[in-house]
Amino acid sequence: MMSRIRSLLSSAVAPIVRVAGNRPCAVGIAGTVVALAAALVPLSMMWLMRHQVIDHQRETSENLNAMIALDLENNFRFYDVQLQDLVSDEQALAAHGQAVLADTDRAGIFKSLPLESYVDTKFVVNAMGVIVAAQQKGKDNIGMSVDDRRYFIEQKNKPDIGLYISHPFTTRAKEGGHVMALSRRINAADGSFAGIAFFEVRLEFFQRLFERIQLDAPGVVEILLDDGTMVASKPYSDVVVGSSVAASPIYKRLADKGRGTLIARGRDGIERLYTFRRVAGLPFFAVVAPTMDDVLEDWKRHFRLAAAASVFWGIALTVGAWLLALALRQKLRVQAELARLAATDPLTKLHNRRTFDARFDAEWKHAMRRQRPISALFIDIDRFKLYNDTYGHAEGDKVLASVAQCIGATVRRSVDVVARYGGEEFVVLLPDTEEAGAARVAEEVRRNVRGLDIENTGSQIGRVTVSIGCASCVPAAGELKDALLAAADALLYKAKASGRDQVRSAPLAPAATEAVAPR
Repeated sequence: MMSRIRSLLSSAVAPIVRVAGNRPCAVGIAGTVVALAAALVPLSMMWLMRHQVIDHQRETSENLNAMIALDLENNFRFYDVQLQDLVSDEQALAAHGQAVLADTDRAGIFKSLPLESYVDTKFVVNAMGVIVAAQQKGKDNIGMSVDDRRYFIEQKNKPDIGLYISHPFTTRAKEGGHVMALSRRINAADGSFAGIAFFEVRLEFFQRLFERIQLDAPGVVEILLDDGTMVASKPYSDVVVGSSVAASPIYKRLADKGRGTLIARGRDGIERLYTFRRVAGLPFFAVVAPTMDDVLEDWKRHFRLAAAASVFWGIALTVGAWLLALALRQKLRVQAELARLAATDPLTKLHNRRTFDARFDAEWKHAMRRQRPISALFIDIDRFKLYNDTYGHAEGDKVLASVAQCIGATVRRSVDVVARYGGEEFVVLLPDTEEAGAARVAEEVRRNVRGLDIENTGSQIGRVTVSIGCASCVPAAGELKDALLAAADALLYKAKASGRDQVRSAPLAPAATEAVAPR
């Protein structure tokens, strides 16, 4: 079983290894892509974590908003119940004709109302806007007129307004300070306006709600009226409280929705995560807005570490991949050089006989399939043994190299094959070339070699020359390729026997189905 698995893995990996080994640049590019992916995947995961961090903070802020809203709702409902009780008692007195009783006679209506930490006092105001009754420490304010206050005017003009919560203002009571008024209308027996009952709630009440909320500046927690008036803020500022943010784009967005979350820059240019919620049944918005820097502080630290590690490993993988690619490229160059050396004659730099045989086999089959002519030239340096004996083997090697270079320069087509066949013999294969064309090439070779004007006292003309045999054919089925070389070799001997420094050519006879191996 294991051997089968190894065999399958080997068969699957082998093509990849082969492709990689033959294409070094592909290895470098693939390594770069892998490195990029290795860097991007953890960074992408960290980016997803960023959204999770923001979502977690959003949930936390929503919980804080819910806590603030619940506190506001519970306290103001409690205040409203007290107001309603006060209004009921006052209207009961009026129904019995006691609406003009002195304050001392009204003391009973306040007995059931508890003292509140952030409610300075509770008042009853007549239809003229004059305070006619107050709870305990507010008695010094009896006789004070509040007919110009919005909480009085609204109740007077709007019989069905119910509970009215005013904007923050500076109280006229002797205690002083910033307060908000909660008021309800008092009706006479006939339903006409008889006055109001109201409480003054110090703004410290709202700031108390923020005590349990841990939020570092410049993060903010705010309570707004639904018209954009700031009631309370953390951190506290006398300048901010009582001001309006109705023109702020952030307020416009939260006022339209009533509840939700948005990321935006405040008036101070700091980006925050704003979570807001309208308090049910009351004209308040609770807003919790930590800065994005605080929200993402830990995430940014982890992201920087992850980014540094990703970049490091990405660079390491990329460098490693390209070093491997360069090594493979050098290996291919060495292999190519070795292959070239294995296919090349070291002295003449022409193809060697083994390479010629392989090319000849391929070109012969190609010519047979297409029924196209093919020609072969056998070239031999005349009186070369005598030249070696006269001038020495070193000079003989120089002559071989010069003649080889001359032949290679004369036979210029890329499909032609020029090779050293052995000793002072050379062979030229001319695919898709008939006898007349091959004979012209052979004559040009002979003429160019003689034009080298290399001295050879052993030759009858005193110069290095060559004799050439040229044979051509269109390969027939069953015909052996060696027959073409044998015919060229035979024609070479005829050229030598006829006086050397000449070309002999002839087509291969159709009946030549057997070949004698050339020398």
